Amino acid sequence: MTDAENRAAELLAEHRDSIDRLDAILVYTLAERFKQTKAVGRLKAEHDLPPSDPAREGKQIERLEWLSKEADLDPEFAKKLLAFIISEVIQHHKQHQK
Repeated sequence: MTDAENRAAELLAEHRDSIDRLDAILVYTLAERFKQTKAVGRLKAEHDLPPSDPAREGKQIERLEWLSKEADLDPEFAKKLLAFIISEVIQHHKQHQK
């Protein structure tokens, strides 16, 4: 291997290590988020509140759109991701209501 190829391989390994760390952060962050939303679901079930809150969801989408623009992340991707997460949370909340 040439010096340039060796350096490229080193840089690739560094990027991949960083990606692996970020993936772990995402997984643990999502796990913590779902712990909090499960607590919300239990609270809603105890007080006979609806599993979804469209007003809050709308505010969260607006907030996420702003945050994604600030972070230089495609806002449409961020909204799709949040919509997926919210749909999972609502399903969990519905399970608590049974």
